[in-house]
Amino acid sequence: MTIPLVDLRAQYASIKGEIDAAVQAVLDDCQFYKGPHVERFEREFAARLGTKHAVGVANCTDALYLSLRALGIGNGDEVIVPAMTFIATAEAVTMAGAVPVFVDIDPETYNINLDKIGAAVTEKTKAIIPVHLCGRAVDMTRLMEIAHKYGLAVIEDCAQAAGAEWDGRPVGTFGNTGCFSFYPSKNLGAYGDGGAVVTDNDYIARKVRMLADHGREEKFDHRFPGICSRLDALQAAVLTAKLPHLDEWNSKRYEMAVRYVLRQIETKEITLPEIPTDRREHVFHCFVVRVNERDKARSILAGKEIETGLHYPTALPFTKAYSWLGHKPEDFPEAYAFSQECLSLPMYPEMTIEQVKYVSDSLIEAVRG
Repeated sequence: MTIPLVDLRAQYASIKGEIDAAVQAVLDDCQFYKGPHVERFEREFAARLGTKHAVGVANCTDALYLSLRALGIGNGDEVIVPAMTFIATAEAVTMAGAVPVFVDIDPETYNINLDKIGAAVTEKTKAIIPVHLCGRAVDMTRLMEIAHKYGLAVIEDCAQAAGAEWDGRPVGTFGNTGCFSFYPSKNLGAYGDGGAVVTDNDYIARKVRMLADHGREEKFDHRFPGICSRLDALQAAVLTAKLPHLDEWNSKRYEMAVRYVLRQIETKEITLPEIPTDRREHVFHCFVVRVNERDKARSILAGKEIETGLHYPTALPFTKAYSWLGHKPEDFPEAYAFSQECLSLPMYPEMTIEQVKYVSDSLIEAVRG
């Protein structure tokens, strides 16, 4: 039995007719840039989240960068980011000319530790970027209280959390902006790169849209330097076709996570992720366990044709990209420990009970062998 980390072929097969029709519609009218397909997705995605605006862009890294630019954050500023996330979160800060200030993670949720944010704030701090890591929603009620206390902007990194909610409200709608990734393996994935910025602020939406299109609204009326960051029509059409399925897919992910837990794989060698009682609070983009002798276990699973992932093997403060900040493991002990033990097991809506059983039993054998 071969089990991939993510099975995009299975998802395509389940909605092949809808996808093929959506792609053919774009090919038939040849509206590849801007146009009705992009506009429709932006409109429907905004409606799904309950925001005034959704601006399609090329990817989530750009979404974060454009949000920072639109908020006027740049040289000399500091932005708080979690120590455990994909590099794009901090990379966007660096691209904007600001400095990422890392904060350790919570040992239970693996999201930014809200109790440690205050100590990281200085007179240069302008924003916080909370990351809903692996699909687990940050406590946005508390985070917004912290942001208001210090007068900070909030840019939500929702790259892994499309469809997640906190207290009945979609992530991405709490901060000044919400930034989404539509990378193919995401819960809502395109068939190439894609991203979006969502906001209720008219000025921010307009500024992001202009920045993403060379600083213009009309063809040659460049108001300021921008970049080229477009969500193309083919990707928008695919996303529009997939959007109505998002809740069902996320529900199935949650069910697979519960099945992993019911297999009773938590042992002294394995720590399972917390499963919130509110299934919309965690949409399980990844199902991450912590394993002693992680690399050994991963090798054994590979031998059983079970694909696994590492999200992420190096906490951001200890990457070569940010070595100039001079951080040590003891500065972020939770993020460092997590990076040494994290192991992402196969997780996708089309998984079967038999596949979950095989992965779970194989993991137990791997750590006990």
